[in-house]
Amino acid sequence: MKKLLNGKTFIFVAFVAMAAAVVYSNFAGNKANEGVEIIEHVKGDAGSQVVLTEYSDFQCPACGQFSQIVAEVMEEQGENVRFEYKHFPLISIHPFAVPAAKAAEAAGQQGKFFEMHDKLFENQQIWSANANPQTYFNSYAEEIGLDMTLFKTHIKASVINDKINAEFKEARDLGLTGTPSFFLNGRRMQFSTYQDFTDQLSAAVGPKDGEEAIEESEAGAETAPKAPAASNVRFGF
Repeated sequence: MKKLLNGKTFIFVAFVAMAAAVVYSNFAGNKANEGVEIIEHVKGDAGSQVVLTEYSDFQCPACGQFSQIVAEVMEEQGENVRFEYKHFPLISIHPFAVPAAKAAEAAGQQGKFFEMHDKLFENQQIWSANANPQTYFNSYAEEIGLDMTLFKTHIKASVINDKINAEFKEARDLGLTGTPSFFLNGRRMQFSTYQDFTDQLSAAVGPKDGEEAIEESEAGAETAPKAPAASNVRFGF
């Protein structure tokens, strides 16, 4: 009888402990939500009618490589393009993709999403191979000048977690299965080379002011065709 009571007591205590942990977790998440805003992550011309949207995963090697291409494209076309970054963490193969996304979102609460975005992709091979990548995320946060108390609080916010989940669901509803995936003005881009990608974007942007006249005046000139720039990025989404 005594053994039976001890067993029931143990089960009851374990249940209470689990319930308390859930309550505390919910309380901590709600507390961390204070002051947190849902923010769209946009670069370039926010009002442009040419919209390039990327669904990406911070632990995805192809996304890391492609981040360099997006940076180059925005350097050239940024004044004519609205670039939107959205989360699509493939958690089945990238276990640290969500924690990395939370770190970027927490940085975004201080206006430095893309600074953290760049740090995560530049150092992807380092933090993604570590059992505790949060140590690296904290280090990057310090390097880009974040308020560390706010960063460590916001990274626990349930609002941020919900935003990441909502964008993941959005990507799934669009039929996406891999990263990075791009949409140009609401239509999914299909391409196999760097040149394909930039050509489609350039076509959407159209010629800059004065370019048409220059092109027409040079149309009859004989010039040797230029070879497309080489790229080390491997395509295979």
